[in-house]
Amino acid sequence: MRVVTALLLLLSALSFGLGITLPIVHFQKLYFFNETPSLIGLFFGLWDEGSWIIAVAVLLFSILFPLTKLSTVFVSTIAPDNRLSRSSLSRWTGILSKWSMMDVLLVALVIFAAKTSGVADAFTQPGLWFYSISAISGAAAAGILKRNAG
Repeated sequence: MRVVTALLLLLSALSFGLGITLPIVHFQKLYFFNETPSLIGLFFGLWDEGSWIIAVAVLLFSILFPLTKLSTVFVSTIAPDNRLSRSSLSRWTGILSKWSMMDVLLVALVIFAAKTSGVADAFTQPGLWFYSISAISGAAAAGILKRNAG
C-alpha cells in the first residue's frame, strides 16, 4: 500500500503546484475584458486592492492548509512505524482536511457570484481541475494511511 500512497502523493503534489499557478477561472466581461486568475494571482490581486481579509482567507484555506495537509501526509508516510507518531500525524491530517476543503467553497462562490451578477461569464480553467485532482488524490492517500494506522 505504500507504493499506492506514494503515487497518490506524487500526483497530489504535482497537481497542487499546477492548480495554484495555472488559471482557475476565466471571466469574460462585456465581450471585451477577460481575466484568468490563478489562486496565487487571486491572492496577490486581492492584497493589492486592499481586500486583506479575503486575501488572507484565500491564502489560508486555498494554499496553506492544503499544503500543510499534504506535507503532513508525506511525513506520516515516511514516519517510523511508531504508532504514537503515526496516530498523532493522522489526527492532524484529519483536522487539516476539514479546513482545507473551504477552498472549494471559495472558488464556487466566486464563479456563482460572477454568473448570477450578469456582469461577467465565468468558465473553469485547467488550474481548477488540477487543484481538484490534488485534493482528491491527497484525500485518498490520507484515507489509506488512516486505514492502515487504525
